[in-house]
Amino acid sequence: MEVIHTPHELMERIAKLDKEHSVCQVFIPGKGQVTIVFQANDVDAVASEVQADPQLGELIHSSRNAYQRGDVMTTSELLKSLSSKDFAQ
Repeated sequence: MEVIHTPHELMERIAKLDKEHSVCQVFIPGKGQVTIVFQANDVDAVASEVQADPQLGELIHSSRNAYQRGDVMTTSELLKSLSSKDFAQ
């Protein structure tokens, strides 16, 4: 798991996400483990990826449940919640 030390590193990691590499987990000191999911807008593409990878389907289901419970944070909310203290070594 990649350790992220600055907001710039976080944005670089997010920028690397694409359809083939759509999920990553990072650790932010002061915040903990963060799971980032790239969500494609193409429903057919997502359905075919889920069919090819059942674990992806489980992850999506888990993410939707977390969203419904309010246990998630948008990227904007995450970035706003970070301060330089969170990246202290």
